[in-house]
Amino acid sequence: MLNKKLEKALNEQLNMELQSAYIYQSMAAYFEGANFKGFAKWMDLQATEEQEHARKIYDYIFSKGGTVTLTAIDAPKSSWKNAEEVFKDSLGHEQAVTKSIDKIYALARKENDYATEIFLQWFITEQIEEEENVTEIIDKIKLLGVSNTTSMYLLDKELGTRA
Repeated sequence: MLNKKLEKALNEQLNMELQSAYIYQSMAAYFEGANFKGFAKWMDLQATEEQEHARKIYDYIFSKGGTVTLTAIDAPKSSWKNAEEVFKDSLGHEQAVTKSIDKIYALARKENDYATEIFLQWFITEQIEEEENVTEIIDKIKLLGVSNTTSMYLLDKELGTRA
């Protein structure tokens, strides 16, 4: 049985993951509107991953006899000045998600909920990867120069190959 403190924290995380999906879908729409199909595809796949993360938490809560509580999703930001700003926002959001997962992990430890600790280890590893991927793209954008249209075109093509 999932204790109430962890159930509440996991529900908050589930809703944060759904908010993340919404944010990434908005970023995909921004890039689609700017005719950067590769950037849009990358963000669209991120949105799908976030939905999958939410589903993992959803399933886990039920598997431990808990109750899922969905909350309203705020409208995400929908415009940026350039790709670098979009990815910086993405990194900031991923860092907030990491902090949230770390807090839940610490709570699981405090509550001696070993199963939830083990469950959250996957998310901790995933967040390391998420932050690394976004940081790498930011570094490439900085190196190439956001105003260099040829370089941004090539980076767009590269990101469009993500499967």
